[in-house]
Amino acid sequence: MHWRPGRANAPGFAEQCRQLTEARAEFAWLRAGSIIVQQQALKDFAQAMAGFFARTHRRPRWRTRGRNEGFRIVAVRAGDVRRLSRHVGEVRVPEGGWVRFRWSRAVPEGAKSYRVTQDRAGRWHVAFAAIPSPIPAPGTGRVVGVDRGVVVSAALSTGELLSVPVLRDGERQRLRLLSRRLARAGRGSIRRGRTKVAIARLRARETDRRKDWVEKTSTHLARGFDVIAVEDLKITGMTRSARGTLTEPGRNVRQKAGLNRGILANGWGLLVERLEHKAVGRVVRVNPAYTSQRCSACGIVEARARESQAAYACRSCGFAGNADVNAARNIAHAAGHVVSARGGSPLGRPTNREPQRDLLLVR
Repeated sequence: MHWRPGRANAPGFAEQCRQLTEARAEFAWLRAGSIIVQQQALKDFAQAMAGFFARTHRRPRWRTRGRNEGFRIVAVRAGDVRRLSRHVGEVRVPEGGWVRFRWSRAVPEGAKSYRVTQDRAGRWHVAFAAIPSPIPAPGTGRVVGVDRGVVVSAALSTGELLSVPVLRDGERQRLRLLSRRLARAGRGSIRRGRTKVAIARLRARETDRRKDWVEKTSTHLARGFDVIAVEDLKITGMTRSARGTLTEPGRNVRQKAGLNRGILANGWGLLVERLEHKAVGRVVRVNPAYTSQRCSACGIVEARARESQAAYACRSCGFAGNADVNAARNIAHAAGHVVSARGGSPLGRPTNREPQRDLLLVR
């Protein structure tokens, strides 16, 4: 109730730190924890409330047990991280001593903070915060269009068809069996908890594969092309539920839910986000209108030319090919017009988006 816009006596970060000092002096269980971790939690909360009042973020919610559990450590010194062998390292955790982790990649120079988290699958991670350098443009003047879809995750104007790796047949079968077991398990039982962890591990495996595909694909595009054109899609609105209300129920709710899962499973938003981080100023968003209905050879727009999900046949010029590749070529052509309208070089004009902090994941 203290956090209201315009309230002058709302406790800020400094006041909360003073209250924390008084609370630590009174309660032994609070004093046993690290004051660095507790102060960073207060600082994160103050930053979240500032973002909420600035209308850039949503209101912070209570943390759910077992989801994104962790803490953040700042002011990391040079001797707090050391490498023991090729695949093993150690980090000094306040009030916890030296903790070993798998050295998956080199810790960048100048890393001043790290976050220790536990995901829903029960895996612990330590992530060092670092600002990555953008990937330089090759300087060849090549422009590529990327058409994102559900059946084909990303179709390039060069003719490449890229798909996100999914769970294998055996893994999907195990997921179905675990879902049935979860439905039969009683709430609060040990069996239900173990089943939920097993399902979370399969889901985490699928998420890791999708993120790995996004990183490799975005790096490949940033290194090979000067301008990367994508459709300016409103993914949040596209994946909104069609359930409706009691007075006005939605139609085709199950079909829309399946489409939403397909869009989110192919990482549409994450791919463009990582492209903007790696190829700063070289990502062009174009209007998605009629990109799948326009012929990339003659420019005629005809809805019946798309015979199926994968086939496109123009009735005016006779061009025939993959529908997703045809849409990607239209996106690339539209990007050329956008760059020409800006009056800039083939590299385009830098956007206002700044590269965000990248988390170096090691576990």
